[in-house]
Parts: sequence; C-alpha cells; structure tokens
Amino acid sequence: MTTPSTPPPIPPQTWQRPIGLDWDKPYTVRYGSNLDDGPWHGMPLGGFGAGCIGRSPRGDFDLWHLDGGEHTFQSLPACQFSVFEETQGKRQAYALCTEPPSDGSLNSWQWYPASTEETSTGIYHALYPRSWFVYQNVFKAQLTCEQFSPILPGKYQECSYPIAIFEWTAYNPTDEPITLSILLTWENVVGWFTNAIKSPTVKVRDDGSPVYEYQSKWGQSQGNSNRYVEDFHRIGCIMAGGHLGEVPQEGEGEMAIAIATNPFLDTFKNTRWNPTGSGKEVWEQFSRDGSLLDCTDETPAAKGERIGVALAVRFTLPPGKTRKIPFILAWDFPVTEFAAGVWEYRRYTDFFGRHGKNSWSMIRTALKHSDMWRENIITWQDSILGREDLSDSVKMALFNELYILTDGGTLWTAQDAEEPRGKFAVLECIDYRWYESLDVRLYGSFALLMLWPELEKSVMRGFARAIPTGDDTPRIIGYNQAAAVRKVTDATPHDLGAPNEHPWVKTNYTSYQDCNLWKDLPCDFALLVYRDFLLTGGDDYEFLWDCWPSMVQAIAYLKTFDKDGDGIPENGGAPDQTFDDWPMRGVSAYCGGLWMAALQAAIAIGEVILHNPPHSGVFTDTIYEQKRSQLLEPATIQETLSTYQDWLEQARTLYQEKLWNGTYYRLDSESGSEVVMADQLCGQFYARLLGLADIVPIDCAESALKTVYNSCFLKFHYGKFGAANGLLIDGSPVNPNATHPLEVWTGINFGLAAFLLQMGMKEEGFKLTETVIQQVYDNGLQFRTPEAITAVGTFRASHYLRAMAIWAVYGMLTGFK
Repeated sequence: MTTPSTPPPIPPQTWQRPIGLDWDKPYTVRYGSNLDDGPWHGMPLGGFGAGCIGRSPRGDFDLWHLDGGEHTFQSLPACQFSVFEETQGKRQAYALCTEPPSDGSLNSWQWYPASTEETSTGIYHALYPRSWFVYQNVFKAQLTCEQFSPILPGKYQECSYPIAIFEWTAYNPTDEPITLSILLTWENVVGWFTNAIKSPTVKVRDDGSPVYEYQSKWGQSQGNSNRYVEDFHRIGCIMAGGHLGEVPQEGEGEMAIAIATNPFLDTFKNTRWNPTGSGKEVWEQFSRDGSLLDCTDETPAAKGERIGVALAVRFTLPPGKTRKIPFILAWDFPVTEFAAGVWEYRRYTDFFGRHGKNSWSMIRTALKHSDMWRENIITWQDSILGREDLSDSVKMALFNELYILTDGGTLWTAQDAEEPRGKFAVLECIDYRWYESLDVRLYGSFALLMLWPELEKSVMRGFARAIPTGDDTPRIIGYNQAAAVRKVTDATPHDLGAPNEHPWVKTNYTSYQDCNLWKDLPCDFALLVYRDFLLTGGDDYEFLWDCWPSMVQAIAYLKTFDKDGDGIPENGGAPDQTFDDWPMRGVSAYCGGLWMAALQAAIAIGEVILHNPPHSGVFTDTIYEQKRSQLLEPATIQETLSTYQDWLEQARTLYQEKLWNGTYYRLDSESGSEVVMADQLCGQFYARLLGLADIVPIDCAESALKTVYNSCFLKFHYGKFGAANGLLIDGSPVNPNATHPLEVWTGINFGLAAFLLQMGMKEEGFKLTETVIQQVYDNGLQFRTPEAITAVGTFRASHYLRAMAIWAVYGMLTGFK
C-alpha cells in the first residue's frame, strides 16, 4: 500500500558519486601486467563465497565474480533496471545506465542521462552492505533504489546467501498522480562462469608472479531456458542452464528474479527476448505505457543464441504518497571447481540444498526476511555511525572496506568434519591470486576477527594443518631464478593455495620468492593464533590445542635460520618477508620484532594449555595425527617454554644493541641502510595489543614512532598521500627508483595508524587514516582498494586484502569488541 512518508533517509556517511559523472584523472595501474579495470566499480552484492555481482555508479552490472577466485569485469547491458513515468499526459522511459552498449545492441532503448559538473541526475551512495541510487532532475517522482545482501556480523548462515535485494521507494512530491513502471531485465548467464580451459597453463608474469590462464564461457547460452513462476503473492522468472545432472558441475545451476504482488500493482513478464538485438520487443511496449507483451516461451536457446527475461510492475502514486517495491535476484551455482575434478560445495548449500535448482527457495526466503535483514543491518551500522570519536570518512571506509569479503574471490565451503561452519578463504588480490597470504592477513584479518571470529579461526586452523606438510615439487623463484621446492615440512606456508589447484591442500602457490625462507610467517602464525584466542573471550582452548603443535614446529624451523646462535633468526639478503622486493640482511627491525613478540605469544599460549590441558584422545578425530599429541604433554610444554624464554631474553638485548640508533630502529644490522622503515615496530604493536611485555623500551618506541610519522608521512610530499614504506629521516628516498620503499601501502598505513592510537597519538593516527581513505575514494579506487599507491597517481595490486586493517583502528577504540 502507499504511505504518506517521504523517501527513507540515507546515512550521511556514505561514499557518494554523481550518477554517471566521468572521472577526471583516476589513478592508473603502475605495471602493465597488473589489473586495471578503470574506476567504474560499485559495491558488490551477494554472500560470502557464493559469488558476487557488482553494479557501478553508472548503473550497469559490470562485476561478475560468480566463479570462485576468478575475475570478470564486463558490462552486461541487458541486466538492467528501467523506469517508465507518465504524469499530466507526458511520458518518458529510461534504462537506468548512463553508458549505452558499445556494440550497438539495445539501440532502441533510451539510456539515462549522466550527471555533469553542472547538473546532477542523481547520486550513487555506498555503505557496505547497502548502496543506493537516488535519481534526480529527470523524473517527476522521487525514486530511490536501495540494494543490499544479508551481510551481518556473526551470522554464519545468512552471510552465505547468494541473494541481492533491490528495494525501490517511489514518492510523489507533486499535486498530480504519477504512473510509474519499474522494469528489471536480466540475461540468462547460466553456464558462463567456469574456465573453458580445463588444463590451464601456469606462466610467470613479467613481475615474477605466477599466473594461470582463465577463459570464461561468456556468451555461451546454448540450451539455456527461462520459465515464469507464480507462487501465491510472488511472481518471477527462473533462468536455467541446459545441462544440469544429478551432481551439478561448476557454472551449472540457475538464477531467478522476482517481485511480490498485490491488487494495487499491474505486473508483466517476458521469458524470452533477444538481449543482443535492438531490444524492441521489450522497449516499444514498455516506453509506450510501462507494460510488456506477455510472453512465457520456454524454448531453449539455440547454438549462438542468447536469451533474457523481463519483469515489470506498474502502479499509480497519488500526490504526497510513497510506495515500496522490492525486487529480488538470486543465483544457485552450488559447486566451485579448482583443478579438474577437485571441487567443493558452497556454504549456502548447507541451507538450500546442492542440486542447483534452489533459486526460487532463495526468493521465498528473501521476500520473507528482507525487511528484518535490512533493519538488523541498520542497527549494526548505527552502532558505529553514531560514535562521536570517528569522522564520517572513517565510518564510511570501515564499512566499505568489508567489500573484499564478498568481492575477493572468496571461498566458503559447505560444512565438513574438520570445519562445522565450512572452510573460508579470501584471495590476497586478483593480481596475486592465492588465498589468505599470512603476512597480509597479519594486518587485514582484524575485520574477520571482530565480526566473524569463527571464520577467522577456521583460516588459522587451515594454516595449522598445512605447516606439518611438505611438497618437494621443484620450482624456479621469479625474483632471482633460484631453484627451490614448493613447501618444506614445518615451514609456515605463505598462502593456502590458488583457485586453479587445491586450496587448503596444495599451499605456497606464489613463487616470486622462496617463502620457505621467510622470517615473518611463523611469527605471524603464532601472533594471530594468540590474538584470535585472546580477543574472542580467551576460552576457546580447543583452538589452541589445534594450533599449538604446528606452532612449536614452525618456531623450531624458523630458529634454524639463527645461524650465529644469537637468539634472533637472520634475514638472508633476498627479500624474505612481506616487503618481498626489499632486501634485509642480518637482524632486521621488522622480523626481529615479530620474533620477540611471537615468542612471548607462544609462551602465553603454552601456559594457557598447561592450565587447560586437552581431553584424553582429543586428537583422535581432529586435524592432527595422534603421534603429534606428544607436543602437548605437560613436561614437553614446560621444556618448550623454558627454551622460548631463554631465546627471548637473549634476543631482547641483542635487538636493542644492534638496531637502536638513538632515534629509531635501523632497517637491519648488516646492510648499513639509514632508511626509516614505517613498519619497523610491528612486533611492538602486537606485543602491546596482546597484553605482553614491550619488546623495546617504551621511550624508544615513542621516538621511533614519531620519527616514522614525520619522515615517512609528513615529509613525503607534505603528507598528501600517506606514509611511504621507507625514507631517509629528511623524507628523501634512499633510491629514487626503488619500488616498495616509495610506495604507500594502504593496509600498512592503517596498521601504523592503529599503532599511533595505541601509543596515545590519536590525532596523528586519524590524520594518517583519513589521508589514505581520501587517496582511495577520491581517485577511482573504491571497491578495488589496492595494496599500494604512489605519489605520481598510480597503484598496484587492486582488490587487496590488507586494507581491511582499518578495522584495527576501530578496534583500538573499542577494545576489539
């Protein structure tokens, strides 16, 4: 029914962009081999691990992450909302995208006018998981389309749903009635999103990173068919594929669009029209009176043919009245395949079934619960938006940086014996296409920890399983052409594998560096395990039991790199830590600090386990073989802790003697570099975060942090871009041609900002945070936040995981609650 209300309020903290307004000078990619889709990215829709679809500020659907781990960015014009309006005898109709198809298709359609610097035709707003299109100065009615999926903290069911809700609000501000019709057209894309290359070749890119061939089946619709559904007060169209067996293959399944009906609405449908033609069979009738020529043709698509569906709802608004019209989009592609024959069911199949014919069940669920989902999302967001200790830009970025959990090639599998909520993983980024890089998630996992802690723990258990494994497959290292093996037993893996192999089983996919030699990864593992235990209540002892044996083995392996026995493993000269293009030699501030913090964390974990020993036979059906349970024997733990304590005392004195120069900590002990490294005291940040003893004297930490803030941030192009990774104390580069030292890493900056807050430098922390936010969101990098930006307007590695470190900033204010 209509109501006398005005359009619903949109939070003022959203990211905003005039609809269709072109970008003046968006940042461009630094290296030609890296991905650069341009700035037309909007908020993604869909659940975690279910595949996602993105709609840009132009109004087109252009992001298609429906194949787990793969990236397709291409506008599909037939997937579109359109609006017809008639008032006082005047009619107009527009397809609500400002960019007509470049191939000449749908040339009978009238496309929505784009905003200019002088005139706005509307505003796009985004505050993940909600976004809005507000249409202005074109229609007489005030029209808003709110889009969302049921993403809510702690909801391990709803967050997996492959569902998008589009709630239209139409308000008549005039003195005359207005007739409106809202049309949703959609092309049947079932079967498109799987790799047509069944044995893809892995090559080494010009930057030394491995990359494999991927070719979707875009446009291959032979056998696809559409059908109309009436289901009590629900009507819609189901789009099915032509080849759906008892066990679906990747890409097989169905999609559906739907609306709810009532006696005040006229509804129209067309189940078969040509989305690659002129579009006249839809547009002529719709632009005339807002209706469609009813068609319920279920004929499958012939070879080379593509087909679409259309669903329209028409109504008349009296003056001063408002009406809400929800449209639902759902998709059911239950299988994600990795290497040929290696596949998993997606998490949402635990609730909707696995046969690929459940899109209409999802429609029913969405129409029943969408209002509740929306209210719960608003309540969650209001709890942060109402805080007075955060600026609007920080509030905006906190929510919008969560996009990567939907967009980041995310995997979330169905439950199994090892993981009752399924296994979860997000890519490092699209360019570096491997999962959950541990050095990156040291920073980027704070959001998962705070909002979905059980998923966070499942990732860490994945690393615990992987550490004791080995893989002697030979490889050549991209950085220096050295020979190596893929995974040394007890070495902590860099990542949990790639979409083209077998994630969680075949780890250490990256071959740019030999990650068996990295000095930060075992420390990252220990610190994250204790963090995840401590900051989620400190009572999940089973999580510690699961991770402790691998932690002991990983630390022992890392200690073998302490060649001189001085208590700290040495960096080897080739980049062997997260700054993987930046050599360090001897004892380094970064890795040495993490080592000391990790030893303290391991000691704390061991003491917890001594007071809360595992049950008898706890390893019988868990992720460890029983023979490894000896590492949890009290006497063995006591001996291990005594060893760690000896190493720690030895390391603490050495670290200070070798690296402190009176103002800050040197990069390392052997290179002779005078660079001020921005992240030199990451270990100190983690030690304080976890309630452990400081790894350095507090006055030294304060001095180093202030030096970093002044030299790497304020003196780097006058603080315009953020903190560069490493500069001389006067803000000048050591080497003007260096790569990593002169980049501003978004996630490192957010981590550094959290450290500033931790040390009481709140104003400085927020200034740094807001500077980086501005760089991302003012320069066309929204919803594809990169790892790095430069002072010349370039970026590297978009859709990057580490930027979720902004939640560490928020965590410092809330105690990570």
